[in-house]
Amino acid sequence: MKNVFFAILAILFIATSCQKKEVVVQQEDLVQFINPLVGSDSDYKLSTGNTYPATAVPWGMNFWTPQTGGWSGWLYQYKADHFRGIQQCHQPSPWIGNYASFTILPVTDELKVLEEERQVKFSHDKEISQAHYYKVALENGTSMEVTPTERAAIFNITYAEGKKPYLVLDGNARGNHVKIDTKNNTITGYVSNNNGGVPENFKNYFIFKFDQPFKSYGTWTKDGIKANDAEATNEHCGAYVEFAAGTKLVVAKVASSFISLEQAQLNLSREIGDKNFAQIKDAAQAKWNKELNRIQVKGGTDKEKRNFYTSLYRTMLFPRTLWEVDANNKIVHYSPYNGEVLPGYMYTDNGFWDTFRAVFPFFTVMYRDLNAQIMEGLANTYKESGWLPEWASPGHRSCMIGSNSASLIADSYLRGIRGYDINTLYEAIIKNSNNPGPLASVGRAGAKEYNKLGYVPCDIKINESAARTLEYAYADYCIWKLAIALNRPQEEIDRFKKRAQNYHNLFDKDVKFMRGKKANGEWLENFDEFAWGGVFTEGSSWHYTWSVFQDPQGLIDLMGGQDKFLEKMDAIFSTPAKATWDYYGHKIHEILEMELCGMGQYAHGNQPIQHAIYLYNWAGQPWKAQKWARTTMDKLYAPTPDGLCGDEDNGQTSAWYVFSAMGMYPVCPGSGEYAIGSPVFDEVKLHLENGKTFTIEAANQGAKNIYIKDASLNGTPFTKNYFTYDELMNGGTVKYTMSETPNKERGTKPSDFPYSMSNEK
Repeated sequence: MKNVFFAILAILFIATSCQKKEVVVQQEDLVQFINPLVGSDSDYKLSTGNTYPATAVPWGMNFWTPQTGGWSGWLYQYKADHFRGIQQCHQPSPWIGNYASFTILPVTDELKVLEEERQVKFSHDKEISQAHYYKVALENGTSMEVTPTERAAIFNITYAEGKKPYLVLDGNARGNHVKIDTKNNTITGYVSNNNGGVPENFKNYFIFKFDQPFKSYGTWTKDGIKANDAEATNEHCGAYVEFAAGTKLVVAKVASSFISLEQAQLNLSREIGDKNFAQIKDAAQAKWNKELNRIQVKGGTDKEKRNFYTSLYRTMLFPRTLWEVDANNKIVHYSPYNGEVLPGYMYTDNGFWDTFRAVFPFFTVMYRDLNAQIMEGLANTYKESGWLPEWASPGHRSCMIGSNSASLIADSYLRGIRGYDINTLYEAIIKNSNNPGPLASVGRAGAKEYNKLGYVPCDIKINESAARTLEYAYADYCIWKLAIALNRPQEEIDRFKKRAQNYHNLFDKDVKFMRGKKANGEWLENFDEFAWGGVFTEGSSWHYTWSVFQDPQGLIDLMGGQDKFLEKMDAIFSTPAKATWDYYGHKIHEILEMELCGMGQYAHGNQPIQHAIYLYNWAGQPWKAQKWARTTMDKLYAPTPDGLCGDEDNGQTSAWYVFSAMGMYPVCPGSGEYAIGSPVFDEVKLHLENGKTFTIEAANQGAKNIYIKDASLNGTPFTKNYFTYDELMNGGTVKYTMSETPNKERGTKPSDFPYSMSNEK
């Protein structure tokens, strides 16, 4: 009996311990702090995020979003007062556009199917938008609710009494097919709408399974409605069904697949099956809370908490899962590169020009397993297309510049993440470094000239040449470090080490700016420090001069030393927000957003300068990094539909906030260091995948107390202006004492400065 008694106690202890551990991980419903509507009050002329409210699970294959406009672009605008349906959406950016999209909307009394005709008024006071759940009540007396899984979703559609209950399905143009099965109460079909980056056989197959029989049905095209027609294929077609009079609630279960209709049916069976709406909703909420609770915060204002978890939500939407699990439980994917169904992982919808800066460094810290899957997906992309993706949606797209895939790959491998074919990825990186690709954003435009001269000339009909040069040089730094880790030949190592210093070739010491250079070595005439575009990408020399992530000390030396560098840094914020835009022919929205920020030449709404605030850590004045990081967070982020200051861009502007609110930022991915800023919470706990916890405590922090007075790491005085990756991964506690006045003695010694290539012995 005694043994049994102790056995029972042991079981109870284990159960209680497990329960407590679970409580620690999910001690709070953090989903409540997410506002998916943040950034949706945007349009072509002015971006306050250029987002739409995505109801999804983290990194889900499908998003579900309310649609107020067309099927692509600015498909949901907060200012709109008409509603066109809930859409299965895959759009990463309005500038890239949507693909594989279809929309449903309940219609009453008179059957209307075209977007402009069927749209119905709605108001935001009858709209609930959450990460895992969306509901809207419409003026026609209907309401819609949706909650998702990775590849499926379930709808509750409610009709008012005394009205004819119709449901309209819209295939959203550019080639689609629908088929109505009255026996099984299903609508199946495919859509192939896209904005590029797909093979000829690209399709998104779908199945809708309804819990109510159809009283009547039909198909439609822009030319009209065909009653009792069960099947249609057209450039733009859809279906409709009518339910019996008096029907109040219709439950629709839907799934899709890029592989086949059979796979869509399998996805529906696996992910929804016999589960009801509440079960799917609870599961989706639990998935978000599991991920959100990996970073737990205490203190801070309600606004800061909402900013933080909304930003974390945005950081965990992209890249999108493009892989599925087949009937044999094997991970497979439809290749958007060659159109085949192949084994292994695949992710998409990402522009590395944006996300190499903070999104992927965030994954290397918090999501190492996911990162390994993404790396496998990159290797698969190279095998299937011959190139690494730089902007994928779903396949290669011609957008932006650089070969920033090198940054993702190097940072992953150098941080000890494994489980993918690094040799194939390295082969792909080397190919990138030597060749232009089939699209302007694939490979390296101007690779031959860059490798020969050390820069991309501005007079060989390759636009944005200076920006390309600076980004190639950073990529070469990453390749250099990776080549060392892979024990590559010394000649190869030395080659990339030398190229990583190519930024020198574009710095003009007379004007102390980066500028364009001709093939003959002469500077491009008529230098204008305020000129956007031309030799730069969506910015001016004010923004790109700081793009020396790998060697801030080298840039300091070029500028004439620490004092001159600091003078130039200070001028970012004191110089009026002037811009010239001859290259574009009009004032692009990024310029307007810089002007509206009211922070001089600091253009946080676009990515090239987002790291620059933290460069004060390299120049002996870390308190200015603390000041400007906190100013940016306070001034340019709000948990409202107009709460961002420019394009959110696949989570990059959000990841900047996530890192910065914790008090650090990865200025140079690949170096394994994180420059210190100003934490906005009393406590942040990072629950790492290795089971350890890194805690950041900020005593006395507040709206005015933004400066670090002193710090300790694991009980030892800590004066450095950075953390290392190993310090984070080993767990422990950093304790700050915050103050209203800066401590101008702390972090001022060169031994406290973060990594610079020039300082490496």
